[in-house]
Amino acid sequence: QVQLVESGGGLVQAGGSLRLSCAASSSIFSINAMGWYRQAPGKQRELVAGITTSGNARYADSVEGRFTISRDYAKNTVSLQMNSLKPEDTGVYYCNIDQPRGGLFASWGQGTQVTVSS
Repeated sequence: QVQLVESGGGLVQAGGSLRLSCAASSSIFSINAMGWYRQAPGKQRELVAGITTSGNARYADSVEGRFTISRDYAKNTVSLQMNSLKPEDTGVYYCNIDQPRGGLFASWGQGTQVTVSS
């Protein structure tokens, strides 16, 4: 069973780009706003981008203008295009529900590591 499976991370130099992808179970994907979260070393997990079921996106101030979130209903995937990467973007990236009802997130996947070198 799919649940949430992230991919696409890697090591990139500052200024470079990466595209992350998340495969989600249809039961999660079809009815929820989805988000990409980042957990940097020694820090709490934070939302970096979210997208509603109708496609409206929101971004953390730190990534506004550099990251683009999208969703594909045919493939049940959520993607995050990351451009102009900075060392402070380093962390493990996860996808999950954005603003889940009652604070109940889906089970977290393994995440995908993004490392940006200076």
